[in-house]
Amino acid sequence: MARPKEFDTEEALEKAIDLFWAKGFNACSMQDVVEGLGLSRSSIYETFGDKRQLFLASLKKYQQEGVEVMRHKLGATTDIQQTFKDMFYAFLPTGLNGYLKKSCFMVNAGIELAPHDPEIAALVQANTMEMEEILSAAIQKGQDAGQISRNLDAIALGRFIFSTLSGLYVSTASGTTDRTKLEDIIKVALSVL
Repeated sequence: MARPKEFDTEEALEKAIDLFWAKGFNACSMQDVVEGLGLSRSSIYETFGDKRQLFLASLKKYQQEGVEVMRHKLGATTDIQQTFKDMFYAFLPTGLNGYLKKSCFMVNAGIELAPHDPEIAALVQANTMEMEEILSAAIQKGQDAGQISRNLDAIALGRFIFSTLSGLYVSTASGTTDRTKLEDIIKVALSVL
């Protein structure tokens, strides 16, 4: 008879997200996983399967939570223009301790694994499409309310905004700390709205 689980699966997935987000998939050994989750190898294998399956489960959880947050943030706002501005300006350094140094876990997975892992590539692409749809719907809402210019198509703008946000994650995570450079990117991005 199998012993009942003595740990919270969701909590373990949150720890796995943090671990893989910080180290990536390839640089993370199974021993890193054991130590990071605080679980035995057998518990990890019995619950999640191998390291790759744990990574996939973590990435799916991250994706679902990210989509929910974005959908809520943009669905609840009445000032689309300001919400986009707030999203972009969150990338700017606010001091040594407040600086965003982590890229997006999904962006990281796309760069590290999608080129040679079709399942992860499909998940990254599905996330991109969903985020672009959410952003495009918010832009359309802003256009209908007269807050955003109708000069460009809402779908094209949604794609552009998503791509720019992804690029800012990569820039800041790879060490871009020059506030002026980041502000230049943000100003141009906001100017199309």
